[in-house]
Amino acid sequence: MITGEKLISGCRLCGADTAGEPITDGLLRRCPSCQFVWTASDLPPPEQLYDSAYYETDGYQDYFTSARQRRYESIRRLRWLRSRVRPATLLEAGSAGGYFLRAARDAGIDARGVEVSDAAASFAREQLRVPVRTLRFEDHEQPVPVDVVCAFHVLEHVTDPWRFLAAARAALPPGGWLALEVPNIASAAAHRLGSAWPAIAPEYHRWHFTPASLARLLTDCGFDVVARDTTFSRFYWQAPARLRNVRNLLFADFAASRSLRVTHPGLGDLLRVFARRSGDGRTVDSLQARPRPSQRSIHERKHP
Repeated sequence: MITGEKLISGCRLCGADTAGEPITDGLLRRCPSCQFVWTASDLPPPEQLYDSAYYETDGYQDYFTSARQRRYESIRRLRWLRSRVRPATLLEAGSAGGYFLRAARDAGIDARGVEVSDAAASFAREQLRVPVRTLRFEDHEQPVPVDVVCAFHVLEHVTDPWRFLAAARAALPPGGWLALEVPNIASAAAHRLGSAWPAIAPEYHRWHFTPASLARLLTDCGFDVVARDTTFSRFYWQAPARLRNVRNLLFADFAASRSLRVTHPGLGDLLRVFARRSGDGRTVDSLQARPRPSQRSIHERKHP
């Protein structure tokens, strides 16, 4: 539900004095200096957006009943994570219905989650029997540092990515790992499909990252980027989904990249990053206090 439009009086990534140039039929704005992209319309707080309807019809098609697909995605993400690090403890930010946590715990990892949606967190606890707290990750205080913080398709949703990453940093020891996956606005599919690219999702996604802008954000927030790549959505599709999407995303991917590989240095529509908490002595409070441009409404646009 879009409740209004906002004008950012400066880029929140580089601090440039700009309202951003409209792109993708005016749905998004892009900083002309650093190319950071944000959604033009204001959004309700996450607690209101991610109710049971989001998981059943609005954001997903029957998320809670598509267990086979969710398990498949989770196993692939866990395999990717363990290709770089073998954690004993793990904290997932935005753990949704808990499928990744279930896969991690089944692999012997002490995995726990934080989820803002009460509907999703309740499902994780009651149906999958995994430990999930219901609150914003930014408000979570981790009593003992964990080896890895994971966030899969979460950073684009949060109100304040800087505060979110400060919380992730606080949950890690120096050298601890952060594993992220977000949509890639610089992908082949995004360029080809424009406003029809499904991952724009302006009703839910506030921020839109490229490999360069995400790396800059992580560096600003006290992380060292160790590895990054992109993958195409079909990496997570089972056979029925591949057939359903062959005319849109699959064609767009191949037409721009001329490759049937599932990974690519920059053209895949999913951006994946491994980063480590730097040991430069910066405190969480100093990272949270970093000045950023303000937002001001240019007009209200109410929708039922």
